[in-house]
Amino acid sequence: MLTVAMPKGALLTDSIQIFQEIGLDFSLLLESSNRQLQITDPTGKAKALLVRAQDVPVYVEYGQAKLGIVGYDVLLEKKATVAQLLDLGFGRCRMSVAVPQSSPYRRSQELPHHGRVASKFVHCAKEHFDSLDVPIEIIPLSGSVELGPITGMSEAIVDLVSTGKTLKENGLIEIDVLFQSTARLIAHPLSYRLDLDYLSNWITKLEKAVSHR
Repeated sequence: MLTVAMPKGALLTDSIQIFQEIGLDFSLLLESSNRQLQITDPTGKAKALLVRAQDVPVYVEYGQAKLGIVGYDVLLEKKATVAQLLDLGFGRCRMSVAVPQSSPYRRSQELPHHGRVASKFVHCAKEHFDSLDVPIEIIPLSGSVELGPITGMSEAIVDLVSTGKTLKENGLIEIDVLFQSTARLIAHPLSYRLDLDYLSNWITKLEKAVSHR
């Protein structure tokens, strides 16, 4: 039986929809009365695991799920050993550097050496500034990183931006974009190579569903 790791949060509804388009129904995960973290499709052909978005690559890498849907940002941050198969096109956002509107800095290169940058995406932030040869201190946060500059703890943040509304409401502006992110289909590498659980069949169906959107 095919097992799919489904991401909690913003990508879940679109993830369920695209699987519905290929004949698998995991919509029970959206029902407020449901408390199950593992459900089986009514056809009995597949089951879904509902996990934190950041954990999707982990479940796929260790083989508890053969397929998964996860944001490109998480893939770059986690560096999990998975097969990246398909850009699903939804969940579009960008990883950006942002500073207070009153800040004199308007490019990443202008930030002071050994200054502080708050982020949930420590590896992505570090790689960005390393590539610019700008030595900075990354302050890892798991909550609202916008508070970093507001409280004076950091000169800047690196975070995901969708509409930019949250930044604006907190007096921040984007000064650089690291990369664009969308939802990606990933697979367990060995299962993909061996075509276990008819993976190639499901992947082909998903490719067709994406191309017809």
